[in-house]
This record gives sequence, C-alpha cells and structure tokens, in this order.
Amino acid sequence: MSTETVTIQKLGGQGDGIADGADGPIYVPFSLPGESVAIARVKNHGTIMSIAKPSADRQEPPCRHFGPDGVNGTCGGCTLQHMADQPYRTFKRQLVIDALKSKGISSEVGELVPAHPGERRRVVFAARKTEKDMLIGFNQAESHHIVAIEECPISSAAILARLPAIKAIGAALATSAEAFRISVLETLSGLDLAVDGIKKMPDPQRRKAIETVLGLRGIARVSLNGEILVEPSKPIVDFGGVQVSPPAGSFTQATKPAEETMAELVLAHLAKTKRIADLFAGAGTFSLRLARIGRVHAVDGEEKALVALDQAARKAQGLKPVSVEKRDLFRRPLMTSELKVYDAVVFDPPRAGAEFQCRELARSTVKKIAAVSCNPLTLARDLTILIEGGYRITGVTPIDQFLWTSHVEVVATLEKIGPGSR
Repeated sequence: MSTETVTIQKLGGQGDGIADGADGPIYVPFSLPGESVAIARVKNHGTIMSIAKPSADRQEPPCRHFGPDGVNGTCGGCTLQHMADQPYRTFKRQLVIDALKSKGISSEVGELVPAHPGERRRVVFAARKTEKDMLIGFNQAESHHIVAIEECPISSAAILARLPAIKAIGAALATSAEAFRISVLETLSGLDLAVDGIKKMPDPQRRKAIETVLGLRGIARVSLNGEILVEPSKPIVDFGGVQVSPPAGSFTQATKPAEETMAELVLAHLAKTKRIADLFAGAGTFSLRLARIGRVHAVDGEEKALVALDQAARKAQGLKPVSVEKRDLFRRPLMTSELKVYDAVVFDPPRAGAEFQCRELARSTVKKIAAVSCNPLTLARDLTILIEGGYRITGVTPIDQFLWTSHVEVVATLEKIGPGSR
C-alpha cells in the first residue's frame, strides 16, 4: 500500500471518482470530479485519507450510516449520498447518453425522472445473528461486514417502522451465525418478507418462528428459501387498479413512483394497439395495465408469477382478454413467425437484456415496441439490433429508482419505419 495525492478527473460508471495515475486510472470511491484527495492506494484502488480541495458539488450525507462527511461510507446501501442533487441527476442521465453513444446511437435522451427519499417499498437487508444481537442492515462496500442500521432515508416509512419486527423475525429464523438475506416488500396488506440463505430449520424452531410472526402486527407473509412459512394475510400490490398477490420473493419494481412512470410511458406509446405481447411479464406490472387498451399475451419463465397474473386478470373488471405462457425467452424467444399476430410488444428483461428476442423482433412486422431496461449498456446493444431491423427510436427516458446509486432505469420507445433504416 502506498499513499499519494491525486486529482479526480471524472466519475466512472459505478460512481467512483477516477484519477489519472502514472500506470493507469485509479478508482477512488466517494470522491468527486475536481477534488484533490490524499489516498491510500492498493493497485488501482484508492481509499480517501483526506480531501485537500473539496468539490462545490459535495454535500453532507443525509444518512448517519453513510460515513463521516461522505468519505469512505460504511453502509453499502448507497454510494452517492455525498453528491448534490443536480450534478447527481446529470451524472445518471449521462450514463444513458454514454451507453447509447458507445453503440453509435445519437437519439435525444430526456431529463432524468428523479427519485426521492422514502420511496423504496422493496429493500434487501443483510442479516446475521451474533451472541449478543441480531444484525439487520447492509454489507459494507467490498466486504461481508454488516453495518446494522437504525435509519434508512431511502426506505418507506412502513418498512422503517417495522425494523424491530424484521429483526425479531430474523432472530427467530436464524439457525447459526451465518449471514442470510431478508427481502422486504411493502404491500397494501403488510410487509412481505422473503428470507434466503438459512439452512434446514428444526421443526420446533420452525413452529416457534411461526408463533413469533403471528404475534407481530403489520406482517403479511414470511417465506423461507422460496417456500411460504406463514401467511397471516395475502400480500397485495396494485398494478394500475388491479390487485395482485405476488409469489414469495418475486420481482417487483423497487418504488411505486418509478413503476408508475414506466407504465405511463409504455401505455402512452402503445395506445390504440389491439394485440400486445408483454415479454418478461413477471406478475403483470405492464400486462394488467395494457389489458385496458388491448388483448395481452404475457410471457415469462417464472410459472408462479404467471399464475398470480392470471388469477388477478380473471378477477378484475374491465380488462380485455389476457393469456399467459411459461417460456424461457433467453433460450426460446418468440420467433418472427409468432410475432406477426401482434402490433405491439413491451419487454422488461433482467440486466442481461433481450438480445436474442430483439433479433427476432428486428425481423418482425410489429409496429411499436416499448423497451424497459435496468442496464443502459445492454439496452444500447438491443436498440442497435432493432434499429438495424428498421425501427426508429421515438423516445428515451431515464428514471431514477435506486436513489444515491449508479443504477438507472430506462424506457425507450420505437416504431417500425422500414428495413435497414436508422
């Protein structure tokens, strides 16, 4: 390890400051462009020792767990609390611009739709039982050390109010000192806790854990390694006026405002379409809203999510027909011949994107596409495929859903204009 003073030139894609070293770039977390910082350096990684010249864009972190003065933050849940709002939002929008430019796409990128404190309805906690306490919090960056939290400005008030209950449930379930995860989703009927990473639990402890949950208020369900342990009331989420009971541990957008923004963009683009395919549909975030304007075929690889979607659609009033299909779209994308019956497609894949599906879409006659992504780089690749197939981008909107991190969501809308057009 060596110590030196460097000047931060820019921010990297993960939010780390980057300085020019004699032997290449040096990555310095919690630094900002223009700052002169003294660092302890190990290879190409620098840890801030002191800041000789702070940036005007540096702010006091809102959370006590982030770290003193926004330097070397301890809690690994956020990485950019030390950055003022406007430059932070500019940085996130620029991530999308740069990703598109890397593939030669020059489409206009809209202003970032901002996130705000207290909006996160889905949070994943790290947990571990010690001899003295039950730790609930987040892993420190690049470490297995759990920073126990007493506050969390990103999380919803309902989750924060029940931290003692979450802690009690974790303590009741823990079978050793090994770390495990507790995914918490705020639903209309209470918190839905999905616990993963706990080894086989003895029956007496299982019964005791169930009694613990039943003695707590505001807990709708607790599942263990994907199986329901106890369900005092069915967890309910609302997708555009349709109530859905999602399966244990299933994917749900992390904030309601971001979900609604995405849905509004998708619905506005696909308005007046009659046959819609919703690919990577999950439990129906888009399908159930789109069913108010057209017939929807929802496709996903998770059967339990599709069952929840189907049940919700059957109970809802005022929807056009919704069909579901279990299918691994990475291995078996909808083929061009299958797509010919649809005049619109929306897809919302995991971070890996939808490359093979986009290759089929590029050869199709689908008139309108809405692409939703949590990874601008794979989205840019997928958009390039669609553009080469004759689609034109009509809008790109970045959306902040994970406040004070480098993660950014994007909704891109496209329409078919002819083969080979750009």
